[in-house]
Amino acid sequence: MKQDLQVAFFGLGIMGTGMANRLLGAGFPLTVYNRNADKARALVSAGAKVAGSPREAASGADLIVSMVADDGASRAIWTGEHGALAGVKPGTTLVECSTLSPVWVRELAGLAAKAGCELLDAPVTGSKSHAAGGELNFLVGGNAAALERARPALSVMGRTATHIGPTGSGALLKLINNFLCGAQLASLAEAMALIERGGLDAGRAMEALTNGAPGSPLVKIIAARAASGDVTPNFPLRLMAKDLKYAAEEAARNGLPLETAVTALGVLNRALQAGRGDEDMWVIVDECRKAKRDRPITAS
Repeated sequence: MKQDLQVAFFGLGIMGTGMANRLLGAGFPLTVYNRNADKARALVSAGAKVAGSPREAASGADLIVSMVADDGASRAIWTGEHGALAGVKPGTTLVECSTLSPVWVRELAGLAAKAGCELLDAPVTGSKSHAAGGELNFLVGGNAAALERARPALSVMGRTATHIGPTGSGALLKLINNFLCGAQLASLAEAMALIERGGLDAGRAMEALTNGAPGSPLVKIIAARAASGDVTPNFPLRLMAKDLKYAAEEAARNGLPLETAVTALGVLNRALQAGRGDEDMWVIVDECRKAKRDRPITAS
């Protein structure tokens, strides 16, 4: 089905590739840019155009979607001589789906306004499979009218696009979401280490926990992935650590010490220091087991 909106898409990583494929499959004319152009080959074969810079990709777009790793990557995409804002036409709707700091999101919204455009901060909940299947949930900050302009594209990439509030609202809620996930991840890692150190049957213990009150969807997923040993990243550990850092920094700006986020980040840092940041986030379980296993038992 032919779509009217000309879409530019930045960032063809684990999530972005699935999202871009959804847009292309729904008939949106799509131009993509990725720092590593090799990642665009399959999309080009399916009918997408590839641009040499964000500026080039933005020049003909009615809607621009970005899905990159962090504030630095987002800034590089949007700003500078070759950035998207240098080539964007007034009236274009910009959708930043990356998990970013609210401080940068608000700065970016100001830069977009100077270019005659509106920015939506619309980070997503969901994983690689949700992106590929069009089952993401968008948490949207910004103008409600801009959201309606973007909704035809968002609807093929996700199940819901919820207007949370003004600019920065989506970014903040996503950090809160991932802070809660990160705290669960760190707690589960230590719990599984204690199960092993205490001599419990791991299979029976985890069955009891995952089927009981602690058994959140995240806990069940992480427990299953840890049992499988598959480190293929659905969500790299380094990105979870980044999100916890951003959440703690934003809380501090609001006069709130986010103590559990800082503690969880300390647990995650063990695996980062072991060079496992690009592996799936469950590997913190493995590193936590090692740390507890190697620590001598002392009498109280």
